[in-house]
Amino acid sequence: MLIAWTSLDSAPLAESLAAGLVEARLAACVQIDGPLISHFRWEGRPQRAVEYRLTIKFLPERQMELEAWMTSRHPYSTPEWVVVEAEHVAEKYLSWARANSTSIPL
Repeated sequence: MLIAWTSLDSAPLAESLAAGLVEARLAACVQIDGPLISHFRWEGRPQRAVEYRLTIKFLPERQMELEAWMTSRHPYSTPEWVVVEAEHVAEKYLSWARANSTSIPL
């Protein structure tokens, strides 16, 4: 299982993207944290922003499609997109994730 993070500046947009990922069966689960405060440098200047973080749990075989989906809908010109591999996933949870984030047979 892979876990990705991204952040957005709006709770409604975070809700919309989270729901869209699950509805499209690209992700098994998407959690929204926030609001949180981000400090970063943008265009050479320190910035502070209120953001909402999406934590996205998905299967490796969905990675390219999920990333393309997210890139086409994310409003930031340089969105945060960090993906890590889970070192261990409980078998029951992994089975549930597979059942809920794979393409529906035609």
